Amino acid sequence: MTYDIAEPYGPLITTTLRLVTWNVWARFGPWESRETAIKATLARHDPDVVALVEAWDGQAERLGMPHHVFAGEGLAVLSRWPIERHEWRRLPGPEGAGGGVVFTEIAGPRGPVQLFTVALTWRLEHGAVRQEQVRALSAFVAELQRRSRPTIVCGDFNADPDSDEIRMLTGKAATAVPDLVCYDAWDTAGTGGPGHTWARANPWAAPVLWPDRRIDHILSAWPRRGGAGHPVHCEVIGADPVDDVVPSDHYGVLADLRY
Repeated sequence: MTYDIAEPYGPLITTTLRLVTWNVWARFGPWESRETAIKATLARHDPDVVALVEAWDGQAERLGMPHHVFAGEGLAVLSRWPIERHEWRRLPGPEGAGGGVVFTEIAGPRGPVQLFTVALTWRLEHGAVRQEQVRALSAFVAELQRRSRPTIVCGDFNADPDSDEIRMLTGKAATAVPDLVCYDAWDTAGTGGPGHTWARANPWAAPVLWPDRRIDHILSAWPRRGGAGHPVHCEVIGADPVDDVVPSDHYGVLADLRY
């Protein structure tokens, strides 16, 4: 096929998929009121797919989307479209470190969507552990993905965009597996500002004494024909209280991706 400098991916897809990823902080604090606030926030943004970290069993049903799976490490995926299959894997690390990924294949109206929802270990000193987890995650993606389909990797990475962990996924450092490089939705299509998802302004996060950080990410593999998976809009959600309740200690990330 002849390379066209004006359309290197062919004609660009103009329709989109709306995805939210959010660490919803398990059953900490006034979790029932927080769950109500999470549900209201999601309803306001009307996503097609939601990838949750620190979810709890039974929560997915109450959040009101017709299709859902709940997997290990508190990972859940909710979708307006059927979930054809899913597979969960634990990520490597020392005892008690935590870390996992769930793969879901979603039967969307314009073809399958491949989604990998991730939670990496959280401790600040575990950068080397997270790097090993990213290598295992990348191998899992390479094993299951089909390059003709949009592939999205999202969740709580507990790592800033300039960390070695994220740089391995975005091509700014040596990649973990050949040819797996991702767009960072915020870098590509963010609404401006730092995009912090862990913020001292959040009353649930402030007691931890961490600096403001962007640690929750939506990444999409490229290239795909038509630009499938390419972010065209990204914003942080969940910062506003609902009936005086901030929904979680993390803010969520929303992205519209070509699909």
